[in-house]
Amino acid sequence: MALAIFDLDNTLIAGDSDHRWGEFLCAEGLVDAEQHARENDAFYEAYQQGGLDIQAYLAFALGPISGMTETEVANLQSIFMSDWIEPMLLDEAFKLLDKHRSAGDELLIITATNTVVTRPIADRLQISTLIGCEAEIQNGRYTGRSTGVPTFQQGKVIRLNEWLSESGQVMDGAWFYSDSHNDLPLLEKVDNPVAVDPDKKLLAVAQERGWPVLSLR
Repeated sequence: MALAIFDLDNTLIAGDSDHRWGEFLCAEGLVDAEQHARENDAFYEAYQQGGLDIQAYLAFALGPISGMTETEVANLQSIFMSDWIEPMLLDEAFKLLDKHRSAGDELLIITATNTVVTRPIADRLQISTLIGCEAEIQNGRYTGRSTGVPTFQQGKVIRLNEWLSESGQVMDGAWFYSDSHNDLPLLEKVDNPVAVDPDKKLLAVAQERGWPVLSLR
């Protein structure tokens, strides 16, 4: 029995839910489509290159829901899940999750994407423990700001350590599955790092260090 930790985007699902959420907002007419799409693509490129300003991105991603109630956002989440996320789900990902469940492992998703986007996806994957960037809510409405330490790069290690202290779980024999070189700080902390459909930088590191390389596509 061990902790099985999963990145979400391009790992358990076939694409980036954060970037897709931006496209969804454009399609729904909730933002200036041309400008938002341009900025969305630029932020995604910065993420892929390892140079994302996570605070600037969170302000961009959460800004469009500023002032919305939780019910209003829940309605958007429902549409997003059915129309945009369901086609991105991977049969092999479900099999991998079931393998760890059968072993009695504790499953956990840790993602740099905010939990407005990812909580419904985690629920769909039947993983109750989700650590992600948190959206601030005041007086029942989203402020458009984030709160707490962002779960990006070293921030994933910080937030995971906080969760470990609160939950009493340990890292002995832990697994971490990820596609991104941005997750190297956490991949280097676990006993069983696995590169899943990795980007070029992570693939090179995995091959150099003899880490398993897995495809769920």
